[in-house]
Amino acid sequence: MEVNIHEAKTHLSRLLQRVAAGEEVTIARAGVPVARLVAVKPKPNKVRPLGMDRGRIWIADDFDAPLPDDLLKAFYGGKLPPLEKPRRRKRR
Repeated sequence: MEVNIHEAKTHLSRLLQRVAAGEEVTIARAGVPVARLVAVKPKPNKVRPLGMDRGRIWIADDFDAPLPDDLLKAFYGGKLPPLEKPRRRKRR
């Protein structure tokens, strides 16, 4: 099936339904084919088995420990920002 660009823009949903059903659609400009709509083959699901990297990955016990001040200063341009006090909620 061949359609012009205007028709393709106007009826894109319908054309995609036809493509999903196995049809191939060619889009033409002034009768010259410029694009082809074809169905995409679904990718197979790659199921990774649990534990496939066991023994290859190591996480330090202190991976979530606070950073040293000198490293924090590097993130903040050489000066640590003041610590914010937690805001207290007003009682009603």
